[in-house]
Amino acid sequence: MAAGDPGMKSAGPLAFGPDGILFAADPKGATVFAFATGDTDSAGDGALDVQGIDAKIGALLGIGADEVMIVDLAVNPASGRAYLSVARGKGPDAPPALICVSPGGEVGFIDDLGALKHSKLELADAPEDAVTGEGRRRSNKRLESITDLAYTEGRVAVAGLSNEEFASTLRYAPFPFGDGDAASASVEIYHGAHGKLETHSPIRTFVPMVVGGEPSIVASYTCTPLVTIPIKKLEPDAHVKGRTVAELGNRNRPLDMIEYESGGGRFLLIANSARGIMKVSTADIATVDSIASRVEGGGAAGLSYETVDGWDGVTQLDKAGAKFAVVVRESDGGQHLEQRPLP
Repeated sequence: MAAGDPGMKSAGPLAFGPDGILFAADPKGATVFAFATGDTDSAGDGALDVQGIDAKIGALLGIGADEVMIVDLAVNPASGRAYLSVARGKGPDAPPALICVSPGGEVGFIDDLGALKHSKLELADAPEDAVTGEGRRRSNKRLESITDLAYTEGRVAVAGLSNEEFASTLRYAPFPFGDGDAASASVEIYHGAHGKLETHSPIRTFVPMVVGGEPSIVASYTCTPLVTIPIKKLEPDAHVKGRTVAELGNRNRPLDMIEYESGGGRFLLIANSARGIMKVSTADIATVDSIASRVEGGGAAGLSYETVDGWDGVTQLDKAGAKFAVVVRESDGGQHLEQRPLP
């Protein structure tokens, strides 16, 4: 790792590894950066609560609150500080920024990323940085080259799209990063709401989790299949078929997801664009029948869920210790960072 301008082009997903290492995705640059934050000591026991955090960030960056786009949230388990990936504007070329919030609510701005030692993982198979398609299908698939990432068992898992025929892809790279040692596997799932196999839609959010004794990825897709993928299958150039364990309803996009323990059980907490916060028990995740036929009428199947009351407007979330979640919540009054007991 070395200091110097990382050349980040866009704000993307965040995740923490050991010793205060912050993994920050740059989808437009098709690169994952590993920053040595040096943030390894406890920052105290205060709550991570900041009402109107978009206005506070805007004041730091010299832009209006309405130009602040919070892309992701990650809590550093070593210090308890929350880090926010922020775009300075709403367009695809909006420059990125990293914001740090300390317990007690102090908001800071990492104004010189070049001062942090870092290394990077460049994705060789990312889609071309170009707008294609017509009408509603017009898009730049490069912006979905990285849709989520996580550190697990000494490696970094990266979900997104590739330029291959089966575009939905999971990359799996050892950390520290080296040259040419990232596995890139295409992923196929059965999409219950659509009633067909799917290879082109990317994973939107995922968590590492042990499923039936196997280290796995539990992934959620738009519209909204929940899928398990054994990590051992993520080999270079592999084609992996995920196991669809739930269909959580159509016309919905998962935004963020965490796994946690409560009352002797393990649960997933999923933030969504249209269906609120879902609390999903994972007690039967290894044994529930895989969904392999169409789920009609926008209904749910497989693992069941309950909707958590009072969590309206949550767009991002992460764990803060064993008992709390930190969320970004949108309301008519702007965007807010809030610490809440896990349900």
